[in-house]
Amino acid sequence: MYIDKAEQPGPAVTAIDLGGTAMKGSVWDRAGRELLRRDRPTPVAAGVLAIVAAVVDLHHELVSALHEQDPELSVQALGLICPGLVDPRGGIALYSANLGWRDLPLRELVSAALAMPVSLDHDVRSAGRAEAEFGAARGVSEALYVQIGTGIAATLIIGGEVLVGSRGRTGEIGHVPARPDGEPCACGQRGCTETYASAAAIARRYRSRTREPAGLGVEIDAGIDAEVVIARAAAGDDAARQVFDEAIQALAIALAGYTMLADPELIVLGGGLSRAGALLIDPLAAELTARLTWREPPRITIGAFAADAGRRGAAQAALRLLSPAWQ
Repeated sequence: MYIDKAEQPGPAVTAIDLGGTAMKGSVWDRAGRELLRRDRPTPVAAGVLAIVAAVVDLHHELVSALHEQDPELSVQALGLICPGLVDPRGGIALYSANLGWRDLPLRELVSAALAMPVSLDHDVRSAGRAEAEFGAARGVSEALYVQIGTGIAATLIIGGEVLVGSRGRTGEIGHVPARPDGEPCACGQRGCTETYASAAAIARRYRSRTREPAGLGVEIDAGIDAEVVIARAAAGDDAARQVFDEAIQALAIALAGYTMLADPELIVLGGGLSRAGALLIDPLAAELTARLTWREPPRITIGAFAADAGRRGAAQAALRLLSPAWQ
């Protein structure tokens, strides 16, 4: 993955994938090996400043754990990624419906708090780079990487390079309307793809359909997640099947539009929902094929790094802050 200088003591980096539900952190050496990891919930309800403070705290926790494990290594940079709209050049988190911020100078805030260089990028672009360079999209000239978790976003990989766009806003497939008159989305639109097909939406929509008939507002299995809904759908649960079918339809509508415009050879699925494997890929491939009546659909596969692709890409970016040779 990187030039192997692991025999020599040297700098390490932290990588933090800041999501709408959880923050996933890890420490990497300059040989590109993950040394340790720590995860914690994202304190979304506490507000933007609490989220920034939690990022700083997680970094310190990672550094402390590293010092206990290997005192020879010192952390010298952080690779930070987040969802929504991100300006990586300016270090600005422009907008995130799930995290509740606009025009936040996130790189500056975190870098000042840590007194070290910080790279900032979009979580899905970072994951797409990892898959393009080392994973499922390696060697593929045209690919679409789609990450399905709390929200849904994508990145186009063209000639092995990730497409950023004129304003760094490519890949917002989660906010492509699948049903123009559908359910309201946190972004302010209606019927967005992620309102039906994200892992959070699948769980939420299933719970809303399985309330106690007495009308007391008590939900059955309030802690249920999307993977459980998919498993129940496969086992014949009618409510789960209806919710999952609607999710597949919404996602296929968005993917069909992307396919018509960009003609990818391969669609790579990542994020937490990708752990469903064939239970997700098989019906999605069938629905996409049905919507592309006059042309062959792109192949669909699961990413090599699942929910860890973004964290791997963030570490890559942090290492490049230290030296272009460490990559």
